[in-house]
Amino acid sequence: MGKKTSISFTKLMVSTVGALTIAAMSASVAGAVTLKDVQDRGYIRIAVANEIPYGYMDPSGDAKGAGPDVARAIVEQLGIKPENIQWVVTNFSSLIPGLQANRFDMTASEMAIRPERCQKVAYTEPNTSYGEGLLVVKGDPKGLHTYSDFKKDGLKVAVMAGADQLNMMQKLGVPEANIVTIASNADAISTVSTGRADAYAATGLTASELAKKSDKVALAPDFTDPVIDGKEARSWGGFNFNKDSADLRDKFNEALVKFKKTDEWKKILESYGFTPADIKGSTEKTTEELCSEK
Repeated sequence: MGKKTSISFTKLMVSTVGALTIAAMSASVAGAVTLKDVQDRGYIRIAVANEIPYGYMDPSGDAKGAGPDVARAIVEQLGIKPENIQWVVTNFSSLIPGLQANRFDMTASEMAIRPERCQKVAYTEPNTSYGEGLLVVKGDPKGLHTYSDFKKDGLKVAVMAGADQLNMMQKLGVPEANIVTIASNADAISTVSTGRADAYAATGLTASELAKKSDKVALAPDFTDPVIDGKEARSWGGFNFNKDSADLRDKFNEALVKFKKTDEWKKILESYGFTPADIKGSTEKTTEELCSEK
């Protein structure tokens, strides 16, 4: 390689590195949304995953659920009219990638706060807490009462892609061959009623809502919450944001902490079936604790 060629190659490398650095900085800036940005443009984009009672769109196209109702109250306090919320519906497994890609500003799906998720997105303090459940064929012909039942040969359990139940099954030692993955809760009833799976594992509230929609399925009677790593499984759900949107998350979080002390907040959760134990439980752990759990 001659001297002239070497110099040209060096310039090319410097130029390429510079371009990559600028691109990375631009991507980071693109993901950063401040409260002022939202106030100036007059709207905020909030994603839900069509999971009752956490965050979903009703038949008339209105966002409902514990997440959306609380989010409306908070963003109004932050200067955004509820009618100026742009609701985005996506699959549960697309919530985190969507935030990272700046397709929306925050989620209102009560996504459980987990250490591995805390590495990817920024959470508020918990808004809700909830236990587990099983959706089974009406009459529960196979006598299913807990997640550990699916360690047995011949039994299959459905879980939603990206949901916590997959991790729970794995930790309990349920064979991969016994696990059926579905795209969304909307597929759960048909998956169980047609025998593709013997049950659908979800939070107790989700399973209860699904059971109301068909006389072919029901909640598993005498269900026992799984014990994972020596602790009874309970989840804490929160709102999450792009990690670069710390200002927006902090302002929303500050208002949320205050709102949780009001009767209005309690009434919202009660209206979606959260029990007194669920409501009390939502204040028992902080996001810092949940993000650092092993």
